[in-house]
Amino acid sequence: MMNLMLAATSTVKELEKVPEHSLKELLDRAHLNIRFEDAIIFGIKLVVIYLIVRILTAITKYIFRHTMRKQAEKGMDVTKVMFLRQIVVTAVYIIGCATFLSLIPGMEKISNSILASAGILAMAVGLASQEALSNIVGGLFIIFTRPFKVGDFIRVDDDVVGTVVEITLRHTIIRNVENRMILIPNSKINSATIINSSYGDPSTCAFIEIGVSYDTNLDRAIGVMREEIMRHPLLIDHRTKEEVKRGVEEVDIRVINLGDSAITLRAWAWSATAADATIMKYDLFKSIKERFDREHIEIPYPYFNQIVKNEG
Repeated sequence: MMNLMLAATSTVKELEKVPEHSLKELLDRAHLNIRFEDAIIFGIKLVVIYLIVRILTAITKYIFRHTMRKQAEKGMDVTKVMFLRQIVVTAVYIIGCATFLSLIPGMEKISNSILASAGILAMAVGLASQEALSNIVGGLFIIFTRPFKVGDFIRVDDDVVGTVVEITLRHTIIRNVENRMILIPNSKINSATIINSSYGDPSTCAFIEIGVSYDTNLDRAIGVMREEIMRHPLLIDHRTKEEVKRGVEEVDIRVINLGDSAITLRAWAWSATAADATIMKYDLFKSIKERFDREHIEIPYPYFNQIVKNEG
């Protein structure tokens, strides 16, 4: 213990005698062969890289946000701008990370040795990268082939129905009628069957199908249905000028089926959008049923006669 105290005392005295110009040399020898200047330079480079990445991402987001606002004011499609913004921001982050790793000697070798020693991890990373790449390529196909765009009302494989909110590098976001956000991978949505109600002419025809009994006067039932449909505020006239001249009815109603217990009447009613057509269809089911009740037009339903034999 006495020897340690004497050694510490002598070390302190030596430090007091060290001139200021040799303090740097002492620090260089004290940090595991890492030069003090190199450590400071490494820290400065790290801060500079961080600041450059933050500045570039902020400038990129500002430019794309300004561009999207201008295009939205002009009524133009902002889907491509949103997608390109994500690509540019991701590229900036990747370049920043790559630059940082290049400052650390041997980091690539260490990284490769870790992946080589963990075969399962390498396989998982490879599969994940493959899936991510397929989603990115799928997103590019969506952007440039334009089966749909942001704001379109679509149906995907008869399972998902809603409005496209955003198309990212990995997935497409759809808001359904319940205001829930549904995320579908781009690779999956690229191979799905899509019904785009906003593609081309957005006007939509709603099929209003009502069954009436076999003893019903069909002309009278058709007339009542047409009157109720014509009263609905969401109905639009989809006839061409030639059809108007020929006297074609604005709402066409025909018999489409002679069923077991009912005659099915179908009306073709047009509305401006798919959402309006859906609302109109539900409203008309109610109003036509109530009108049929007042007019004593029967909407039949199947019923059965049960015969019970008494063996006693």
